[in-house]
Amino acid sequence: MLPRSIPCALFSLALAVALPAQDRPAIPPPPSPTPAAPSAAPAAAEGQKAGPDRPDRFGPMDVFTVQFASAPQISPDGKRVVYVRGFADVMSDKRFSNLWIVNADGTGHRALTSGNFGDADPRWSPDGARIAYVSDREGGGPQLYVRWVDTGETAKITSLPHPPASLAWSPDGTRLAFSSFVPGKKPKVDGMPAAPEGAKWASSPTMTDRLIYRFNGRGYLKAGFSQLFVVGAEGGAARQLTSGEWPAGESAFGNSRPVWTPDGKFLLISGNFRADFEYDPLNTEVYEVAVADGKFRALTSRQGPDDAPDISPDGKQIAYTGFDDRRQGAQTTRLYVMDRDGSNPRVVTPALDRGAQSPRWASDGRSIYFQYDDQGDTRLGVAPLDGKHVELARGLSAGGSSYSGGGSFSTARTGMLAFTQGGSLVPGEIATMFPGAKAAPKIVTALNRELLTGKKLGEVEEFWCDSSKDGRKVQGWIVRPPDFDPAKKYPLILEIHGGPFAAYGPNFDTIKQIWAARGYVVVYANPRGSTSYGEEFANLIHHAYPGDDFFDLESAVDAVVARGYIDKDQLYVTGGSGGGVLTCWLISRTERYRAAASLYPVINWTSWVLTSDLPAFGTTYWFPGPPWEHAGQYDRRSPLMHVGKVKTPTMLMTGEEDWRTPIGEAEQYYAALKLRKVESVLVRVPGEPHGISRRPSHQIAKALYPLDWFEKHRPGAK
Repeated sequence: MLPRSIPCALFSLALAVALPAQDRPAIPPPPSPTPAAPSAAPAAAEGQKAGPDRPDRFGPMDVFTVQFASAPQISPDGKRVVYVRGFADVMSDKRFSNLWIVNADGTGHRALTSGNFGDADPRWSPDGARIAYVSDREGGGPQLYVRWVDTGETAKITSLPHPPASLAWSPDGTRLAFSSFVPGKKPKVDGMPAAPEGAKWASSPTMTDRLIYRFNGRGYLKAGFSQLFVVGAEGGAARQLTSGEWPAGESAFGNSRPVWTPDGKFLLISGNFRADFEYDPLNTEVYEVAVADGKFRALTSRQGPDDAPDISPDGKQIAYTGFDDRRQGAQTTRLYVMDRDGSNPRVVTPALDRGAQSPRWASDGRSIYFQYDDQGDTRLGVAPLDGKHVELARGLSAGGSSYSGGGSFSTARTGMLAFTQGGSLVPGEIATMFPGAKAAPKIVTALNRELLTGKKLGEVEEFWCDSSKDGRKVQGWIVRPPDFDPAKKYPLILEIHGGPFAAYGPNFDTIKQIWAARGYVVVYANPRGSTSYGEEFANLIHHAYPGDDFFDLESAVDAVVARGYIDKDQLYVTGGSGGGVLTCWLISRTERYRAAASLYPVINWTSWVLTSDLPAFGTTYWFPGPPWEHAGQYDRRSPLMHVGKVKTPTMLMTGEEDWRTPIGEAEQYYAALKLRKVESVLVRVPGEPHGISRRPSHQIAKALYPLDWFEKHRPGAK
């Protein structure tokens, strides 16, 4: 349950025939692997227990080996791309990232930074001579750096007490804008006596007066807010532009990067600068902030989100995304354009029933590039101001998860584009294309070629089925074990996505590949409520989640079982966040699964809205009001209230620092199962927020603990 693009997923956050494989983006696979020597480890089929990991399969330790490309930034002249290359270190069990650069034609690929550090957020100067980025390489927390491309000289620009974020160059290249945390006043109690000299008293109590007092991934919040700053590109003291009892450059759904106006006098940014911002989480506006004195004014004024502003090259129009908030669980984010002063707002994509994201003006000011998800696939499109949008590329992805919406792109003044692109067998790479050339995207990196050359991966097949509820089409995917033999019988794992307003797609997924390598057929699908199929399909679960998702998921399993290669006595179910909710929902309605693993679920909606990091979101969008006014709804939709029907052996697994779906949810369900004497275990993962992926070894545990639970419940297992 993780906020991504508004309003997609708070939790992790028109149907048509699927395009055939030949119409998908041309992503070159790695060279065919050399046949591996036969292994004595049997496949997990025909009722056999899964064998040990094989070197020619994708295994748990490959989590430390696979690398990922993200945040591609193309130079202003369109000739080079700098990007972030993420990797994990097996000795420290930590994730790091460096900056790499590659020419737009794929030549000249080399590192700009190296070492076990966190280098991130690269941004080209307007003249293409320098790259600004954030790094923690000198200790003491991340700071802003500038690198001169021709000489490799690097200067540390800031020495801030709190990390900078969301860098943006001024048009003349002399300044950088960014956001950073500014401490505020803490509520306090007067009259507390001071400790005597030399005494060692316990730590003082902490007190808060904010609605959002802790946040997933950040823990308990300090008093204060994010504010906008400007600093000279050659260093010096940073100047704070904004102040107030609200965040500037940050919201409940992530950072908002400031955008300079062409004259260098103003910054455009999205946010909620109202005193009640915590109670109205989606009601953001596009603001202009004067660089001279920090004075601001809102350019939009509707109830609903107005986000991701980008200004046209001539400075006369602003593109942004948003919608008129109807308090629904899913609402289509439209692409808008308004005049520079905020007047004359109009929708550019009126016919597109998909959420538009990340608008970027074309250099000629006549069209706008943007991302959107369609049928689980993230796509890059362009929308002329006077016509219908055109799809440019598919398969925008980054990372090791099936979730859609993970890619990103950037544009050059020449029209050249750079973006992340991948597929079910290829983690996200860097791709470039020139839209007017009518040529397919060119993949210019191959970060995992050598790793994947020696591996046999589980092939991924798309399928569609009819829901037993109402005949609606449901899209899904099957990950088959390497060396799959349709004449054999295989165990099946149903894996359910979170959100719930989110979607899976045909993207490389490390955990699903680990399961497939152990001999399981993995099935995942996008039941009703999933995004990228239109607003009507997503809102089938509005004020009704969990509910009829059950029929869609069961129909997907039935469709795969009907193919004849699944052992009906070896069905297992798992999912995280919203998928953990639905795992508990399924096992209270069917006993077909031999074992279940529910990861960081919500099982009691009342306790969730009162302990999560976004309480107003649940009471405003997912329910018609707070639990004391709608107790019946909260109870009916809580898996805890249906636990009396559960007989399936169940594992609960949650990070101890998860504030999106706090660990108390899993603990309640575990206690309920134990009181009923249903076989169950509780797994607590130390130091982990929502998602359990901060540490690579914990990501491995997220794959193997449920798998071991399933193995223990295979027929004949001891």
